Amino acid sequence: MTDREDSAAREREEIVARVASFRATQQKFERDRQEFYDNTLGNVWGGFQRKSA
Repeated sequence: MTDREDSAAREREEIVARVASFRATQQKFERDRQEFYDNTLGNVWGGFQRKSA
């Protein structure tokens, strides 16, 4: 490989790694949001059930 091809290959590998990292971070945020939503909604519904009982 020439230096130019080698450099381009390294850049592509770096881009692939950055995209994978970004996707993993976004998935973590999605899980965190879902967990927060589930807990918050669970607490709200739990409060309604205690008051009406």
